[in-house]
Amino acid sequence: MAKEETEQSFAERVYAAVRRIPSGRVASYGMIALLAGNPRASRAVGWALHRNPDPQGTPCYRVVTCAGKTSRAFAFGGEDVQRQLLLSDGVAFDEAGQVLPDCFWNGQ
Repeated sequence: MAKEETEQSFAERVYAAVRRIPSGRVASYGMIALLAGNPRASRAVGWALHRNPDPQGTPCYRVVTCAGKTSRAFAFGGEDVQRQLLLSDGVAFDEAGQVLPDCFWNGQ
């Protein structure tokens, strides 16, 4: 039971951190893990976002890899959906399809 409570608490911290990412910015899984209190838990961030109970209120499409790559197509309902959401948010991409470094949010 204590493990479930810890996991739930971590997930809630993940959702709270993701809700702080401003429009036009992205954060890496690692940054969200750090903000949620466990800098080594970037994979757990991915699992938490996959189970996001409030997709409208918690914009998990703003979370990308540290290299600026978007998630696989299944994560957002189709090929390039995350990219389209980010573009409509004002996030810029380079020719290789990666988010430009100055679009990364610093957590402040």
